[in-house]
Amino acid sequence: MTATLKTHKIAIIGLGYVGLPLAVEFGKQFDTLGFDINAQRIAELRNGQDRTLETTSEELAQATQLQFNTDPAALAACNVFIVTVPTPIDQANRPDLTPLVKASETVGKVLKQGDIVIYESTVYPGATEEVCVPILEKFSGKKFNVDFFCGYSPERINPGDKVNTLTKIKKITSGSTPEVAETVDQLYKSIITAGTHKATSLKVAEAAKVIENTQRDLNIALINELSVIFERLGIDTLEVLEAAGSKWNFLPFRPGFVGGHCIGVDPYYLTHKAEQVGYHPQVILAGRRINDNMARYTARNVIRQMLRNGIDVARSTVGVLGATFKENCPDIRNSKVIDLVREFETWGVTVVIADAWADAAEFTHEYGLKFGTIDAQHQVDALVVAVGHNEYRSLAPADLRQLCRGSKPVLADVKSLYNRHDLAAAGFTVFRL
Repeated sequence: MTATLKTHKIAIIGLGYVGLPLAVEFGKQFDTLGFDINAQRIAELRNGQDRTLETTSEELAQATQLQFNTDPAALAACNVFIVTVPTPIDQANRPDLTPLVKASETVGKVLKQGDIVIYESTVYPGATEEVCVPILEKFSGKKFNVDFFCGYSPERINPGDKVNTLTKIKKITSGSTPEVAETVDQLYKSIITAGTHKATSLKVAEAAKVIENTQRDLNIALINELSVIFERLGIDTLEVLEAAGSKWNFLPFRPGFVGGHCIGVDPYYLTHKAEQVGYHPQVILAGRRINDNMARYTARNVIRQMLRNGIDVARSTVGVLGATFKENCPDIRNSKVIDLVREFETWGVTVVIADAWADAAEFTHEYGLKFGTIDAQHQVDALVVAVGHNEYRSLAPADLRQLCRGSKPVLADVKSLYNRHDLAAAGFTVFRL
């Protein structure tokens, strides 16, 4: 192992929402190599452009010791490797470790005596030692905890959040030996002003990460289920939550779509591992089923209201404002708006999607759908405001009404952005979670 922090030459493997901010911070203090297999991404970063909007051109310029490369051979000069590739799920909701495996193979080919490999990608407890380490050993010909070492420090990036940024969020760290754990902890302490929490093992750190989002998923699932119940009872969920929220210890969760790369994915990593060891999770999977169904549930309620209003559904057009998985962020990964659109399409509805933040080409490449225009000249029969971008949050009911034709348009206010009574006064039949 390297003797002091300043002798570390750091490689960040994967320059997405997680890897790039990390590379920028390390690049202010250490020789840092940002590595990604996407040549276009590297070219953009070399020109000071970040399409994820997680960093600015000024911040990139401040990382004076940061270089970018797509050539795996450039990794050979580094001695600390931080893997930040995505860990998605497949169509059957099973962990897809392909990016993690490929990254481990790439790193294994350049490992030297004393090198440290740190994983930040979200995995199930035990994955680093059970999946990644054997790959590193195979491709390096070296022995774990003798010739090379590992750490695990789960990412806590919140895409689009300009307040709780990388350095302001306490970082969990861990290492495969006590000495390495201290080295990894000191490394992150050098850039994380909020401090660190040194976990007792890699597996503990892995488990801590995966339950952070599982806990949020279950809390949101509870509120989503309550919204289904309250809709049948004819009472407004938001009004109920505001009333209950007057008690000091009531948790302020809201109903909504649960997509993205974390909350909608991570619980499946934990349930996958639980089933491997002979336990079938009940509460976690129940929450997942509820949250995975909310977009389709919303679409079906919009259809029901359209039918009640005498709208010819099969010849109708529904507008959808927002396609990203969260507000004020261009991230379209695992967006549940797609489930909403697909459900509308099963009813023969023409769907027009617009988004003020998402990249149109990336959206088409990922989902095979195109953005359209929703305005006074291109009106729709029903409108779903699916994402709370500032551009949509600032619209008045009268502005929304101009986007819709007919005497009885339906508006689904998924995020409860608007006053329900003002929407009704503007002529809308309103549905919201």
